[in-house]
Amino acid sequence: MLDIKTRKTIDEARDILVGKIPAPNTQVEQITLALLYKFMDDMDQEAIGMGGKPKFFVADYEKYSWRNVISNRIGSQERYNLYTEALEKFYTNKSLPQTFRDIFKNATVPYKDPDVLTMFLRKIDSGLSYDDSEQLGDAYEYLLMILGSQGDLGQFRTPRHIIDFIVEVLDPKEGEHILDPACGTGGFLISAYKYILQQNTSADSKILGDKLNYDQRIRILKDITGYDIEPSMVRIAEMNLFLHGANDPDIREYDTLTYEDYWEEKFDVILANPPFMTPKGGITPHKRFTVKANRSEVLFVDYIDEHLKSNGRAGVIVPEGVLFNSAGAYKDLREKIIKKNLVAIVSLPSGVFQPYSGVKTSVLFLDRKLAKGNKEVLFIDLKNDGFSLGTQRNSIDGNELPEIVSIIKKYKNNELTLADKEETNVSISIVDKKEVFKNDSVLNVGRYLKVKYEEKEYEPIEVIIERINQRQKQYEEMLKKLVN
Repeated sequence: MLDIKTRKTIDEARDILVGKIPAPNTQVEQITLALLYKFMDDMDQEAIGMGGKPKFFVADYEKYSWRNVISNRIGSQERYNLYTEALEKFYTNKSLPQTFRDIFKNATVPYKDPDVLTMFLRKIDSGLSYDDSEQLGDAYEYLLMILGSQGDLGQFRTPRHIIDFIVEVLDPKEGEHILDPACGTGGFLISAYKYILQQNTSADSKILGDKLNYDQRIRILKDITGYDIEPSMVRIAEMNLFLHGANDPDIREYDTLTYEDYWEEKFDVILANPPFMTPKGGITPHKRFTVKANRSEVLFVDYIDEHLKSNGRAGVIVPEGVLFNSAGAYKDLREKIIKKNLVAIVSLPSGVFQPYSGVKTSVLFLDRKLAKGNKEVLFIDLKNDGFSLGTQRNSIDGNELPEIVSIIKKYKNNELTLADKEETNVSISIVDKKEVFKNDSVLNVGRYLKVKYEEKEYEPIEVIIERINQRQKQYEEMLKKLVN
């Protein structure tokens, strides 16, 4: 759990930067660079304290050590010059692990104010340390919560509880290869890692994943892969996984829709909330997609569907247009996934992504192994995710997500009974795929839901009429008094 001091440090660091860097994603990137810079020095000092030698700030790079940069012996302008020069040179420092070099690739300070940089670096120096390892992952996740809309790329932050819901449904396991083909900050990947740890935690243990040894934890992290087209997102995702224990995170700067370098790779679990934004003129994908399209939302679903192993399963968030758009590519995609891997659809409320976006979305759940003999699709309408649907998204009672997880798992295991269907308050419907095809392969959840009617006892009509007559008499008597 994030402590007050760490949270305060992050908030104050952002407050220092906001006058020079109003964009949240750029603030996060600058904090990411400063954190890693300081942590390298922390690790060097730890090695020296244990009788070893530093490995980062050595030879020609010794002058760039964090302690030199933060020292009171130099002025603000000299500090600015030293810090910016270091950022530019770290990528070529062969003493740094490749992960660190990747994070520092093309790193710059996007403002020229030495005093602001000095205040910022001193705030980082005073409040965050690499030896607080249990806090660092939580601290960085808190930092990433500030990321909202990423504008031109069509990205926006997926709420943590929706990520965790999708991960719980997919139930990733140790030894499975996991992918997010549009990973952003790495939220889905971190959630999957934590879920596997939780599944390997003793009931009475306070240590997450206590049943796993160090090598097993490292192997789980090595089985996690992320792609993203945006270099700054790659740096942030790498830092996120590094702070959760991945010494060499597999995050690749990669355009999933136009490059084909990794096309042959298959995965056990794929999770994604890919960008819905398609640039003007559309996307020009490579030729290996099975659905001919130039829209990002169509191509990403097709990519995910094509890259599942024989036992693979996926959860992908899509805009509503994917479910009903009559254009050829959309219909071709729906027909393909219905025939191959689609097992369930969960319609999300329109306010789930507030305050970043009001877009209406659904989650497609694909399961290659289950879908082979399955002739039905499970439709679910989520009305309450545990938060109000306004811009504030305040916590409320009646969260349906835990029950929906149970329903989907029972359905996938062929354990969903008639009693389960009748007793649940969640709106669900199981529909034969033939019926879906007859409906032009439209997958709107509302089209297939059967309305539930509650049985209530109503007063006899005579009693209601008598009450109306009594109120009418009272009204007439009141009027007489007013007139007199």
